[in-house]
Amino acid sequence: MPLPLYLLALAVFAMGTSEFMLAGLLPGLAADLGVTVGTAGGLTSAFAVGMAVGAPLMAGLARGRSGRGSLLGFVLVFAAAHAVGAVTTSFPVLVATRVVAALANAGFLAVALTTAAALVPADRKGRALAVLLSGTTVATVAGVPGGAVLGALFGWRAAFWAVALLCLPAAVGIAKGLPPVAPSTDRAAATDPAPALRAELGELRRPPLLRAMLLAALVNAATFGGFTFLSPVVTGPAGLGDLWVPVALVLFGAGSFAGVTVAGRLADRRPGLVLAVGGPLLLAGWPALAVLADAPGALLPLVFLLGGLSFAVGGTLITRVLYEAAGAPALAGAYATAALNLGATAGPLLAAASLGTAAGDLGPFYAGGLLVAAALLVAAVRPRLG
Repeated sequence: MPLPLYLLALAVFAMGTSEFMLAGLLPGLAADLGVTVGTAGGLTSAFAVGMAVGAPLMAGLARGRSGRGSLLGFVLVFAAAHAVGAVTTSFPVLVATRVVAALANAGFLAVALTTAAALVPADRKGRALAVLLSGTTVATVAGVPGGAVLGALFGWRAAFWAVALLCLPAAVGIAKGLPPVAPSTDRAAATDPAPALRAELGELRRPPLLRAMLLAALVNAATFGGFTFLSPVVTGPAGLGDLWVPVALVLFGAGSFAGVTVAGRLADRRPGLVLAVGGPLLLAGWPALAVLADAPGALLPLVFLLGGLSFAVGGTLITRVLYEAAGAPALAGAYATAALNLGATAGPLLAAASLGTAAGDLGPFYAGGLLVAAALLVAAVRPRLG
């Protein structure tokens, strides 16, 4: 894989750390700002709303501009938002910084996905996406647990400062390692940008693209919903101490890294196999996590397994969005980003709502099972994905 892919993955690592780190910071953050854990969990949804709305908007604004300049600008705005979030004492201001950071993240990821696809042959999009998503999975292995440790030792604000600092080497890598010219797909469209943009937006009327986006959104909703509220289960029903939260996050991240790596080699040629094997296992896995939550010896291995399955299936479906959006080369990454983050918006909201049911802290895991069941029903309408 080309070196620029790994430079993009470094930035995705910093952004992924921010997107996921709240799973280990919610109790302390909620207590400091005087809100409930469920309300604090809404920060994940605020971030995801910004991502879902911002992906097509930011990608459209970046059309025809230097890929390097756009990516660098997004990273710097992202860092500034975290610096403000680290010093605020107002929950509404913190929500606003999360939305701004999400818009920057959305723009970055939309341009990065399109750039990554353009850097490799057409039949290797899945492997390129796996490299890019490895930044997110490494964040769950190292960045997110590191943020949880910082939060436990020095408070949640330290984790926000750490993310802001992580953006700096990523920015340097982008500035030095990426060519300044716009992607060739953008240059081709630049001679008649308005008709090209209408044509790319028109791709959203195609049922195969919408179906792929819906599948990706449902599976990722289960992932984000369960992962966001993993911390209260580790310290509650499982009966483990605060320092076990980073351990659980490392296990989820290690599984996700393994899952996206393996699936990246299958997503281009055998996506149906990934869904056929991983989908039913996910369907059983989320409720099993709820049933066995009071047995740490079973809970922790299941966390690893679900991390792997969630990212294998979810990453493969995001790759399918890129393939189905081949007629929208500049906005394909935005459509994939929007699908991912529509799920990330709905997932934590549904999970938070489930906390008020009889299932209590285990509700998000049961909700995850229902979301995967919905995805499998959609997939069953036309079971062949490739």
